[in-house]
Amino acid sequence: MTDDKVCLITGGTNGIGLASAKELASSGVTVTILGRNPEKGLHCVEEIKQYAGHERVDFLLCDLSSQESIRKAAATYLDTQKPIDILLNNAGVMNLERRVTVDGFEETWAVNHLGYFLLTQLLLPRLKERPKARIINVSSDAYSFIKGLQWDDLQFEHGYKSFKVYAHSKLANILFTFELARQLEDTDMIVQTLHPGGVRTGLGQHNHAPFLKILYKLIGPFLKKPENGAKTSVYLCTSPDIEGQEVGYWADCKRRELKSYAKDMDAAKRLWDISLQQTGLS
Repeated sequence: MTDDKVCLITGGTNGIGLASAKELASSGVTVTILGRNPEKGLHCVEEIKQYAGHERVDFLLCDLSSQESIRKAAATYLDTQKPIDILLNNAGVMNLERRVTVDGFEETWAVNHLGYFLLTQLLLPRLKERPKARIINVSSDAYSFIKGLQWDDLQFEHGYKSFKVYAHSKLANILFTFELARQLEDTDMIVQTLHPGGVRTGLGQHNHAPFLKILYKLIGPFLKKPENGAKTSVYLCTSPDIEGQEVGYWADCKRRELKSYAKDMDAAKRLWDISLQQTGLS
């Protein structure tokens, strides 16, 4: 049964996140979507409610490029005293050129990795209060296009390449997931990460580059619809089949083998320590 479960979803106003929110809500889950645009967020809430046939859907303002915004969002939710059974870290960006956040971090790293990390840490005490709570991190097979984290320049201040930077953040998602699972191994919490597949989403399209628009038109017919891309996320959020299973990387609702460097626990611990420093949690 899922009608007593509560799920928070980052990036729930677009693409895979919105599709995941719809499917989870329609299965009876109470859903809160996090996003940075209140007008769009409230519109999506109504869309999800209509799709799901119930009113247990809310919007929470959260700009993942700002650590202050993440802290405010977490505090706002925690103040409601509502439970959390599922945290679906889904939001992501891919930029054509290097951008820096208000906190001084390269934006892709800040949103795609530090956003997952900080929000999870802040909500973890509430998650621990629920039996078999789940933390599901959306990553990508893009991680396999690099050979490891670029420790000497995590912020890509030298030699910025859009897809490499994105792949870097997706590898960080996986390493974070594995270290989080290690730290929670004495609990009954479920921690998993996944590849949604090639999906038609808004990722990267906010750059407004002409060649990107042409590229999306060319490859669009070969990409999954968001509702299909959301299937693995929804499966990992709800299926009883994964209870008691060790941490892993999933695609098409099945486990997928990782490159050795993506499950390097020394690298995962090193990343964890750096992330604590970069989010002021150390």
